[in-house]
Amino acid sequence: VQLQASGGGSVQAGGSLTLSCVASGSILTLNDMGWYRQESRRQRDVDVVATITKDGSIRYADFVRGRFTISRDDAKNAIYLQMDSLNWKDTGVYYCNARGRSENTLPYNSWGQGTQVTVSS
Repeated sequence: VQLQASGGGSVQAGGSLTLSCVASGSILTLNDMGWYRQESRRQRDVDVVATITKDGSIRYADFVRGRFTISRDDAKNAIYLQMDSLNWKDTGVYYCNARGRSENTLPYNSWGQGTQVTVSS
């Protein structure tokens, strides 16, 4: 299963961006999906930004709660991240993630290629 993320870019503080991520391939089920952020290329780990389960349960990181909105469209195998009131701390590479089972019933845990978000003051 492959994920294609898009929507990153450069924006001034206070602005908004919408990230999109579409899954493709041999998808049997699309369960938990989410967005993660890597603050810099030197950072090995990613921070969870927001996650959404198949039944619609949502979790946000404290630093985005009230400003970001995650949603999913299962008909399109897609998730979105609406980012409002952006500040310079939101700068980073954003990755989408999806977990589920492929058509051969094996589980998958796929990551998108990452999309850069740069917020300038």
